[in-house]
Amino acid sequence: MSTPSLTAADGVPLHLEVDGSEYAPVTVVLAHGWTLDSSTWAPVAAALAGPGVRVVRYDHRGHGRSGVADPASLTLDQLADDLALVIAEVAPTGPLVLAGHSMGGMTLMALADRHPDVVARAAGIALVATASGGLANTSFGLPQRTVPVVRRVEERLYGSKRWSAGSRLGSPRALAPAMRWLLLGPRADRDAVRITVRAVAACRPSTVSGFRPTLAAHERDAALAVFAGIPTVVLAGSRDKLTPVSASRRIHAALPSAALTIFPDAGHMLPVERVAGVAGRLGALVRGAVGTERHRAS
Repeated sequence: MSTPSLTAADGVPLHLEVDGSEYAPVTVVLAHGWTLDSSTWAPVAAALAGPGVRVVRYDHRGHGRSGVADPASLTLDQLADDLALVIAEVAPTGPLVLAGHSMGGMTLMALADRHPDVVARAAGIALVATASGGLANTSFGLPQRTVPVVRRVEERLYGSKRWSAGSRLGSPRALAPAMRWLLLGPRADRDAVRITVRAVAACRPSTVSGFRPTLAAHERDAALAVFAGIPTVVLAGSRDKLTPVSASRRIHAALPSAALTIFPDAGHMLPVERVAGVAGRLGALVRGAVGTERHRAS
């Protein structure tokens, strides 16, 4: 595994994890969700590892080991530009399989809007526990009438001046009960809980508040048309409170060529809750990409 350095156009350092040879016939790029980091894709990356595939994970700006960014740059459009840069630097040629979990999936939709030439190289797309819109009134599994109250608490908590630049959300032990309820299904194992809670606990409060407006404004049903000619899978957890099954059905309605899979009893964290299932579907996209590339070469 290598960790090449990469700096965005505005000077923000982006942390990458790259497994596999640069000469592999296919590169898989994995984009993580809001408040998380690339560690949440690690189990799937390990399952995909092999001589015929290169796997790239990275931390979005403001997340994980990537740098703090200007609040004005905490937008899905900027994340799409960052992703285009990652691809240009690490996998400038050859077929791609692009997978995005939650906000990572929204980043793929923004990429389709802003960089359709990059998406044109994709031989497979995976939209994992994500949404094409309708997030402004997400109730997090609570009664809809409580949404305004939750929003006000969020604004006061994460926008508070008491947080320093180096602050994190809290200790994993303190956050575990709430995160397990909010993000994970009842069958989540110990590793799934550990990876999820550690990633969220390490997140900066400014990242939580900074990305909230762009997520609320996200409406990209039209962008899904760019994926119409690409093998695409849409994966959902039946117990997902953040991007419920209805969000995946909305994507599927706008992109009927995609294959929709709903994992029973799974929550929002499919890359750690259903490692074999997610890796299996990504592996099928990789095999399809390899087969297409061989056919073109023959």
